[in-house]
Amino acid sequence: MGQLLKALKSGEYDLNKTALLISQTGGGCRATNYIGFIRKALKNAGIDHIPVVSISAQGLEKNPGFKYTPKMLSRMVQAFVYGDLFMRVLYRTRPYEKEEGSANALYEKWNEKVKKDIDKADMATFKKNIRNIVSEFDRLELKNMVKPRVGVVGEILVKYHPLANNNLVELLEKEGAEAVVPDLLGFGHYSAYNSVQKEKYLGGSHKATTIANIAIKALEYYQKPMIDALKNSRRFDQPASIEKLGEYAEPIVSLCNQTGEGWFLTGEMMELIHSGVQNIVCTQPFGCLPNHVVGKGVIKEIRRRYPLANIVAVDYDPGASEVNQLNRIRLMLSSAYKNLERDSSIR
Repeated sequence: MGQLLKALKSGEYDLNKTALLISQTGGGCRATNYIGFIRKALKNAGIDHIPVVSISAQGLEKNPGFKYTPKMLSRMVQAFVYGDLFMRVLYRTRPYEKEEGSANALYEKWNEKVKKDIDKADMATFKKNIRNIVSEFDRLELKNMVKPRVGVVGEILVKYHPLANNNLVELLEKEGAEAVVPDLLGFGHYSAYNSVQKEKYLGGSHKATTIANIAIKALEYYQKPMIDALKNSRRFDQPASIEKLGEYAEPIVSLCNQTGEGWFLTGEMMELIHSGVQNIVCTQPFGCLPNHVVGKGVIKEIRRRYPLANIVAVDYDPGASEVNQLNRIRLMLSSAYKNLERDSSIR
């Protein structure tokens, strides 16, 4: 909140032409309260004329003047796919680059291009950009070396936002590892797929399931160019389907665990393990009980089923000790390096 107010008061924005958009999941999630806190903070700062728009599929609030249009939704999903693709290709190449800064430079080049292209929402350009991004990162000169791959899972904000996780990806790379971060769009698949479980076990409606399945198909349509390009590449992995993640998670937690990240968090850990990423940092916001249940709570069972799984749960909260976070991550990396040496000697 402090960072937000600081940015608004920096003079960089015209406060008479500024609006804030925040996604809202609703239900038993502390993020449901964020929109209220933001409005209170703006009021206390004397800039409560800035509108705060709630973005949610459930229509939790009415926002006059704000409407979902096909072109806006297309731009939004394209942006998600581009972001997920950039994470995959950049994190896979940057730790190994021959020329320091070359991976970031390639990312900046393409990021500037796609920001302009998203405005057109043209599918032909979208598909072409994805093919070219994967192709250029596939040809980037890399060192011939192996580093431990470390998956990053957890609560959606802490998992992706560098300010929330104390620059976890940067830390892992400085410590000599490669970060593997699952796609953000996967959470959209998960949110829609939950309707199937609600109808099956919790008395949900068939209509909601039908709409959810249509939404999943639409997301898969936008993801397909990325998946095809990654499948044809030399270096990169493609994401598993949401149905496959459900299959991975179901032996460990019920798919009726749908608060917050729910069973999806467990499914992501299982997907990483099945794709050969045995080392995992599970980022935990201290005040999120559901996240602890389906994150920290399942680690023992995952280790029982997969003895090589090297998972550490790390609490990220304003009161958490950064030194303790660092020590826990380094301890996990120590085991990761030992496992890597053992695997190398076996080969």
